[in-house]
Amino acid sequence: MRLCIFTEPQQGAKYRDLLRIARHTEECGFDGFFRSDHYVTMGGSGLPGPTDAWLTLAALAVQTSRIRLGTLVTSATFRLPGPLAIGVAQVDEMSGGRVELGLGTGWFEEEHQAYGIPFPSPAERFDRLTEQLEVVTGLWGTPVGDTFDYSGKYYRLVGSPALPKPVQSPGVPVIVGGKGLRRTPMLAARFADEFNVPFSSADEVARSYAAVAEAAERTGRTESGRAPLVLSAALAVLCGRSDAEVRRRAEAIGRDPDEMRTSYGVAGTPEQVVEQIRAYAEHGASRIFLQVLDIADLDHLDLIAAEVAPRL
Repeated sequence: MRLCIFTEPQQGAKYRDLLRIARHTEECGFDGFFRSDHYVTMGGSGLPGPTDAWLTLAALAVQTSRIRLGTLVTSATFRLPGPLAIGVAQVDEMSGGRVELGLGTGWFEEEHQAYGIPFPSPAERFDRLTEQLEVVTGLWGTPVGDTFDYSGKYYRLVGSPALPKPVQSPGVPVIVGGKGLRRTPMLAARFADEFNVPFSSADEVARSYAAVAEAAERTGRTESGRAPLVLSAALAVLCGRSDAEVRRRAEAIGRDPDEMRTSYGVAGTPEQVVEQIRAYAEHGASRIFLQVLDIADLDHLDLIAAEVAPRL
């Protein structure tokens, strides 16, 4: 089981705060450091304001040396697919091949309104995501010296040199995730390297994994020789050496540990957190993104690294 630290900087963080926790993530031996891609807080003041996901990752690419870096997830409504492919490939080169691209439809209407970003219907957002995945993976997969053309309903590329190429070949690993049991699993089976289910119980994750396995069969992925999808989950985490420490951390972020355990996260002592994560592993998860909401609490990472990770 690989453990990644996952942060929500739109809740309020400066780059120096993210650099501090990213470097500590690396020092603790975690597999990766991922961040959300949002522009408006989902509770609280959000001060001092959001940070741009790919600007942050570009800087972290040269200020860390080992951990994987990525988004969970970039919204397809935020960026055009061609410039996105260029930017992600550049950050991959800056990092020496440590970047991953989580890409989704986008869902938070308020942030689109706040910064003048069009927010189409759910059906159109899924159609745009499909075309973005086709374009991004198509650009990265085009041999050097060839050109890439694409004609979709929303995007059209003519004679693209499809440069630059990522360091990783055939491209930056793509993560597609969500709770839907139809379109999302199909997109993951067609385009992704990893399928992620966010903030769900172990039983809900099992249903989603079954849906993506069926989609892999239907799309011919299983017979094509492509690598099997990595299965992962994103879970809020609260870990403490004692019940009192768990409660203190819960109060600091305004969460209920009992609710977390039953619906969207893991909470408790290290032994309890290990047991809860094992329930996801039993369904096939091989990577867990641990959502850490108090990014100033580096002792939380120390505890997970020392008492949870070795048991997994």
